[in-house]
Amino acid sequence: MAKGARDNIILQCTECKERNYVTTKNKKATPNRLEFNKFCRRCRCHRLHRENK
Repeated sequence: MAKGARDNIILQCTECKERNYVTTKNKKATPNRLEFNKFCRRCRCHRLHRENK
């Protein structure tokens, strides 16, 4: 069975380096790393989260 173009990625907080979120992305459409402003439970505020390898 074919795997497809979507990949699971982990989003990591840029301040405290905690890995908080898991999501998917289309690796052919978006080859660059994703960045989102998400709520970090350790920092207890909204921080920038980047895709982690």
